[in-house]
Amino acid sequence: MSFKLKDGLTWVGKIDWELRTFHGQEYSTHKGTSYNSYLIQDEKTVLLDTVWLPFAREFVENLEREIPLPTIDAIIVTHGEIDHSGALPELMKRIPETPIYCTANAVKSLKGQFHQEWNFKVVKTGDKLNIGSKEFIFVEAPMLHWPDTMFAYLTGDNILFSSDAFGQHYASALMYNDLVDQAELYQECTKYYANILTPLSKFVDRKIKEVVGLNLPVEMICSSHGVIWRDNPLQIVTQYATWAQDYQENQITIIYDTMWNGTRRMAEEIAQGIKLADDKVVVKLFNSAKSDKNDIVSEVFKSKAILLGSPTVYKGVLSSVAGIMEEIKGLDFKNKKAAAFGAYGWSGEGVKVLSERLKDSGFTVINDGLRGLWNPDEQAIDNCRKFGKEFITII
Repeated sequence: MSFKLKDGLTWVGKIDWELRTFHGQEYSTHKGTSYNSYLIQDEKTVLLDTVWLPFAREFVENLEREIPLPTIDAIIVTHGEIDHSGALPELMKRIPETPIYCTANAVKSLKGQFHQEWNFKVVKTGDKLNIGSKEFIFVEAPMLHWPDTMFAYLTGDNILFSSDAFGQHYASALMYNDLVDQAELYQECTKYYANILTPLSKFVDRKIKEVVGLNLPVEMICSSHGVIWRDNPLQIVTQYATWAQDYQENQITIIYDTMWNGTRRMAEEIAQGIKLADDKVVVKLFNSAKSDKNDIVSEVFKSKAILLGSPTVYKGVLSSVAGIMEEIKGLDFKNKKAAAFGAYGWSGEGVKVLSERLKDSGFTVINDGLRGLWNPDEQAIDNCRKFGKEFITII
């Protein structure tokens, strides 16, 4: 499949309708994804990025239907991760001497993955590649989201090829941001930022300021995944700038797991207490054993505070709660408050364990938490509601 975006620019990537997990099993892709590769034709012909390894042969065969492969004068690799570079070995068998333009770090990652000595041309910020009436300007973008990442700006057409930045895992035959469901699009953009880019927000903020400072006109943003931004393309840049500033909404997320429903009941009653004290705040509850972890992380990203609950299990906590906290800790959230709760029957260390994990993950823990003995009775239910009311007033 190919799709003409404008004269001299053709999308030659792959829409992966079936993909349901990414980065191994770490990221859920409920709506699939796309691997965006672009063919730019002027006096010279340039291929920008390829597709994921399982589609390598299909990609090369489809590309050969577009143009004779030896007419490709240059390949630009914006990022060495295998979902972008996976078809390179198959392609380079056919055109082994074609120069590959990428960052020095990308050379390391490509050699490390494919063990090939291709014709690498190392570029850095400000370097240019003239292709006739237009030229590419390269901008290094380390840690968005790998050390090897770069942007490529095409003059004349005023297109920013942004690699993983501004993308989303979202399969759509409609291709453009103005044609797809806007709620779906921004839900996937939020999830993408929350789960992948949150710990890199300082790099996001710095790079956005640098790119904006170049005062380059941008008529289209072509990222490596998802739709192409053609209608007000800088809207997603503005959104990233907002997300990079320790983002939060008027929301509290309650995450818990339960054995015999005691901790579940506590979670629900705490939520009730919060709503009784403040009917404007959004409260969302997730059982970490039954909910998608990336969806939970997306809600934590939007929240000003979280509550974390588990019964005590052998002086510890349930594995799903420990697992989601490991995920959350790595994302290095800033400026969020938290507290812990949970039922117990024997010794009751679980709440203390959760409080320590919250502190280790960068949350401001506002109290010692709430423990409930066995299955909550009326007094315990009342305590949960009071706990919720006090929590919302403190944060």
